[in-house]
Amino acid sequence: MFNDTDRGQVGIGTLIVFIAMVLVAAIAAGVLINTAGLLQTQAEATGEESSQQVSDRLQIQSATGNVTGDETVDEVNITVTKAPGADDIQLENVTYEFVTSDLVNSGVLQSGQISNITSATNDNVITDRSDRYKLTFDTDNGLDAELQGGESVSVTLTTAPGASTVTELRVPDSLVDRSAVSL
Repeated sequence: MFNDTDRGQVGIGTLIVFIAMVLVAAIAAGVLINTAGLLQTQAEATGEESSQQVSDRLQIQSATGNVTGDETVDEVNITVTKAPGADDIQLENVTYEFVTSDLVNSGVLQSGQISNITSATNDNVITDRSDRYKLTFDTDNGLDAELQGGESVSVTLTTAPGASTVTELRVPDSLVDRSAVSL
């Protein structure tokens, strides 16, 4: 025998349990959506930083040296622009490192070392691929000693995001009767 009153109480209990399950599922879904959004934001930031570390680097166009009367190179001039795909590069935030066979010298570029060759602005920021700047390193900034004929020096330029450009410069063997050389 069925009792209709007992059956109604079971239906209300089932309804309450069903509503509780729906509420729990909704809360869990909200937590999952918030977590997914947070992870997406972190992934985008990480991807952007990684991209900057790879692409926001300087590209060296040329390097020359000033030859002194005693046939040594006392000044190195490096012409740079930004690499393809790079964002704007603030040159006063670029670090340099010179490594020769017997010394290592590093520092941060100063405004006195930066000369505008071709740029729409004169603010030491490379904003366009056509911008060219000359970086000057001498015995006062960058070079600890004059370079001899046949000597080589490794130059590393690192931008603020951490992208590095490494090049090897070689002084020609003979510096006789020359005032400047291509490195």
